[in-house]
Order: sequence, then C-alpha cells, then structure tokens
Amino acid sequence: MARVHLLATGGTIASRRTDGGLSATTPAAELLAAAGPLPGLEVTVSDLTTVPSFALTGADVRALVREVRGHLAGGVDGVVVTHGTDTMEESAFLADLVHDDPRPVVFTGAQRPFDAPAPDGPANLADALRVAADPAARDLGVLLAFDGSVFAARGVRKVETLRSAAFGAPGRGPVLRVAGGAVAPLGRPPRPPALPLDLDAELPRVDVVACAQGSDDALLRAAVAAGAAGVVLEAFGAGNVPPPVAATAAELVVGGVPVLVCSRVPSGPVAPLYAGGGASLARDGALLGGDLSPWQGRLLLAAALALDPQDPGQVLAGRL
Repeated sequence: MARVHLLATGGTIASRRTDGGLSATTPAAELLAAAGPLPGLEVTVSDLTTVPSFALTGADVRALVREVRGHLAGGVDGVVVTHGTDTMEESAFLADLVHDDPRPVVFTGAQRPFDAPAPDGPANLADALRVAADPAARDLGVLLAFDGSVFAARGVRKVETLRSAAFGAPGRGPVLRVAGGAVAPLGRPPRPPALPLDLDAELPRVDVVACAQGSDDALLRAAVAAGAAGVVLEAFGAGNVPPPVAATAAELVVGGVPVLVCSRVPSGPVAPLYAGGGASLARDGALLGGDLSPWQGRLLLAAALALDPQDPGQVLAGRL
C-alpha cells in the first residue's frame, strides 16, 4: 500500500463562507474525508497553517518546503500540499528549485470553497493523492494537479480567476493526466539539478517592474532605491521595453544590479531581436528569462543571488 502525506496550508479548498468573505478554516483531516475513499492509499495528514495564499510570505513558503522535506524523510512515497491558487505557482516553483528527491510533491487546491454546493476541491485532492503515489510521477519534480491535468512546476501559471480549469502551462502543456482514477503520462521534461539553497535564510529582495506603453524608469529606480538586489522586467512581446527603461536597465547592470527580462505574454520565450528592445538589453548585459513568467523568474533570480551574489548568471546558466 502506497503511503502519502497530506500537508494543508489553507486556501480556497479549505475555505467556508463567512459574513466577511471566504475564510480558510477546514483542517486537513476533513479535506481528506471529503476526497472520498482512496483504495490502495494510506494517507497521513497535518496542518501547517490556514491562510489564503495571497497572505503568504517568503518565510512561510520556506517553512513549507522544510516541512515537505521532513515528511519525505519520514519515508512516505509522496507529499501533497493543499494551497491557495493565487500564489501556488510561486510556492511550487520555489519548492521545485530545491527538490532533489525522485518522489513527487504535488500541489493542489480549489476554485470553489469547501462549503460550495459543488466544490471542486475534493476531486482535485483525490487526483493529487493518486498522482503522489503513482510511479509515473517519480522524477518529475514538484507538480501541480488541477482539474484532471498535472503540470510541472516550471512554467505553470494560473490562467483563470474563477473557472475550475484554473491552471495551464502555456507553450508546454501538462505532463500527466488523471481520468477515471488512473494516472496517464504525457511528457517528461528535462530537470536541472536542485539548487543548494539555505531554507533558513531569507532570499535577497528581487522586484518585478511591469512595463506599459510609455513607461518611464521611475519604478525601476524606485525598486533599487527600496533595496532590490535584482530586478525582473515584465517586458512586452519577446522581451522589449520602452527606451527609458532600457537605458536605466543598462546602468543598473553596470552598477552590479542584475536585470532579468521576462515577458508579459503568457506563451513563448524572450529573445534578443529588436534594436532598442531585447537586442539592446542583451547587449548591455541583461539576462533573458526564457519562457519563465516574471513571478517565477523573480524566485529564480533571488535564488541565484543567494548562491552567487557576484555572478548570478553562472547559477542561471542552463536554467533559462
């Protein structure tokens, strides 16, 4: 019999309606009971916290990753984490960056609360538990299971605010599918080695600066003035930014502040194509973030700065 641990952190899957709005109060044991019978699975449970994911801090997520590691060390075949959908893609990605175990860690949640007339959480949780116990999920790293699809942590994004099919991996697609209780493999993306991050230490501050038509460099300069050790540009298209942003980005790189360029477009990589845009940014030393979202790019750059403050590009090599 496969052994899986369920670690609950709150989110919509654990929420009930109150006069003040949804509140995450449902414990892990009750979540598991609602998922229904799971033949062939032995599931243990624990509650780490009960908060919406928009309220999680970096320290909270590092504690979550440490807790996952502790349960894996206890000998289970996999771990499932219930989590709010707002920042699930960030928590899953950070967990994946340091995950050096073949056993799966599977994040899941819900779009409708626990006390909704037709909650989606129980089915999502049942799928995630099955995935965590299935040999097909081994060596895939950290995963996110939602609405029958299972995505690798890298590249996954929340693509719907309210519909049940909340997540996608634009340009990549799912790596597993769950249908009728069976787990079917779809793809096996390459995995770089885990990063040796110290999970007890705070990551360097990295800010995301969004670009809009006509943007100046005020927010970029303000981020560095506020203490950002690195900056991610949420650029147009294949990695282009307004001229004032490009000019200041070049200054920052010369001054030792790394700049990572990601796109605001959901699918496709950034590339050094346009003079005055991506080509100029790359020429001036900015790092191009491949197809990572700005938010996952922020975590990767922060991790690289933690490991090599002088040359984070060395850590990023092969990961973008």
